[in-house]
Amino acid sequence: MAPDGTMDLFPNRPRRTVDPHAPLADRMRPRRFDDMIGQEALLGEGTALRSMVEAGEIPSIILWGPPGSGKTTLAWLLADAPDTRIDALSAVVAGVKEIREAVETARRTNLRTLLFIDEIHRLNRAQQDVLLPHVEAGTVTLVGATTENPSFTVNAPLLSRSRVLTLQPLEAEALGRVIDAAVADEERGLGKQGLVLAEASRNAIVEFGEGDARKALGLLEAAAAIHLRGPDSGHPLPPETVREAAGRKLLLYDRDREEHYNLVSAFIKSLRASDPDAGLYYLARMLAAGEEPLFLARRLLIFASEDVGNADPWALSLATSTYQAVERLGMPECRIALAQATSYLACAIKSNAAYAALGRAQEAVERTGSLPVPMHLRNAPTGLMKELGYGDGYVYPHDAEDEFVATDNLPDEIAGEHFYAPKEKGAEGAIAARLSEWRRRRKRPGAD
Repeated sequence: MAPDGTMDLFPNRPRRTVDPHAPLADRMRPRRFDDMIGQEALLGEGTALRSMVEAGEIPSIILWGPPGSGKTTLAWLLADAPDTRIDALSAVVAGVKEIREAVETARRTNLRTLLFIDEIHRLNRAQQDVLLPHVEAGTVTLVGATTENPSFTVNAPLLSRSRVLTLQPLEAEALGRVIDAAVADEERGLGKQGLVLAEASRNAIVEFGEGDARKALGLLEAAAAIHLRGPDSGHPLPPETVREAAGRKLLLYDRDREEHYNLVSAFIKSLRASDPDAGLYYLARMLAAGEEPLFLARRLLIFASEDVGNADPWALSLATSTYQAVERLGMPECRIALAQATSYLACAIKSNAAYAALGRAQEAVERTGSLPVPMHLRNAPTGLMKELGYGDGYVYPHDAEDEFVATDNLPDEIAGEHFYAPKEKGAEGAIAARLSEWRRRRKRPGAD
């Protein structure tokens, strides 16, 4: 049992010494699974990973999650298992030579070797191919850490031999507990310094931390250093000191509350008003406050259809490409693609005609119900259906003069109704001219 009464999976491991000069985030690094705040869904009692580790089984693992979510910590906790050693590499500097040296070292030991590769998404295909046979043979157990989607960055054979475990950014409540633990801990944290944290300051650190425990603890340490050397050190640490330590203003933004919706609304309405400067400003505000880039990319996709539409058909393709770029790049690079799409869509010719047309068509459906499909539009795969008149009067447009057939294809009860009203501007202007001529020529089947 651990000193606090919780189950310690590895009771015989040596106790790690604490370097008092190490950063607070390193000093507060969890020593056992139960200390991993915010990842209980992955590491709690009865979870698959916990059960495997308790049974002495550690499979090859890819740890996927944002910075500060605990990937490195989890790798080192796994290495505390009995008869287990860890060899850590960073894919930023490690190449084929370093991987082969780590494998050779693993062969010479009688211990299970965890080969921890940080930022594994940076390994190229050749480096991953060198690693694969040794993972297959069990010479090493791979533990990779990545902030990028492994399905895009880790080759399929290596991925198929590993379990992908997804770590989530810490929720505000969990990040608050991390901060509280660091303030109270007298051995590794700030407990002996007499620091008192005002509630507003705690909330500011949580917001600045943006789900990243390492970032939050670094800010806490910096703010504490400023405060405890100042004239008001006997008072609670104020939020102004947090802002000073962060080096930037605390942006008013909460993804679940009013300011989130205010900024999103301002962003879209600025684009609709053809104001790229305002659009880019609100984009920058949301990115600086930690908004999820894919959320912004989805909003641009919606805008491209709803507000630009056929006035500039290229807009939807650009918005789709932007979403894919954001998905593959991540921050900070994806902000450039978002800026490109924002400025293009703001300056594009606008039309909501397609969106409005769908609304009118839906109203007709609500009003008239399930009207029968006209006979000439029905398929006739059987003889009986042909005898019943299915397909009668249908003319294949590609066989017709100028590939147009002047028939009305709506049910009889609503024949002649028009839903789509294209605007006479941009690319939609050409559509409007063609459609006007077609509607003039169109007639109902059998009409004079």
